[in-house]
Amino acid sequence: MRILVAVDGSKHSLVAVQSLIDHADWYRRKPEVILVTVHLPVPRLPRMGLAVGRNQIQKYYQDEGDARLAAAKRKLDAAGIRFTAQVLVGPVAESIVNLAKQKRCDVIYIGTRGMTEIGNAILGSTASKVLHISNTPVLLVK
Repeated sequence: MRILVAVDGSKHSLVAVQSLIDHADWYRRKPEVILVTVHLPVPRLPRMGLAVGRNQIQKYYQDEGDARLAAAKRKLDAAGIRFTAQVLVGPVAESIVNLAKQKRCDVIYIGTRGMTEIGNAILGSTASKVLHISNTPVLLVK
């Protein structure tokens, strides 16, 4: 079973990781886990290329992504669950769904609330959008 787990560094996304760990014995074999975080693109401003280089922006994305993934990686490592981790840049929900499709995932695990105040509605905006646009089954973790 191939499972994509979307995390943003919030406690809600870590609850999704913990849910996967708690239920890993549901599967005949340990699941193949793809851990992903998505960063919105930095807006392109006039003359931005003169002040900030492309490599600096890529390093920023990677550093921020690594920070968001760190706690989830520690949890999965401690549980002995193997995973690959990816940092993507783009529209969040669409990037999650596209990666799940590309990697032929069987399910997407996602927490119901994210880091933003707007996202702290009854169902987080990202989780809601993933649920609506994905053909891959989505497991919402409260």
